[in-house]
Amino acid sequence: MRWLDARQRVLSQNVANADTPGFRPSDLRPFGQAVSAALMQTNPRHLGPAGGADPRARAERRLADRSMDGNGVALDREAIRIADTETAHALAVGLHRRFLGMFRTALGRNT
Repeated sequence: MRWLDARQRVLSQNVANADTPGFRPSDLRPFGQAVSAALMQTNPRHLGPAGGADPRARAERRLADRSMDGNGVALDREAIRIADTETAHALAVGLHRRFLGMFRTALGRNT
């Protein structure tokens, strides 16, 4: 859920800067890579301080469609990424609710 929240923030920054000259859009590493990197950490604070730009965000390497002012944000691509992130978030919330329901059933607390 934290990864999805961080990705949503990064993508919204891309959309907010769609008219900024020279802005390069960012995205987080895929979730699988982020998890494997997190498992190798020795200290949870190694990702950096919270707030501001996410330290896990990385600038896009391929910017095939840049505007004349050098901006690389494609709103249709960002909208698809935002929708994918929202779908993954809804799935995670649904799974969490189901898990809590099964946990309550196991404890005999069907409320």
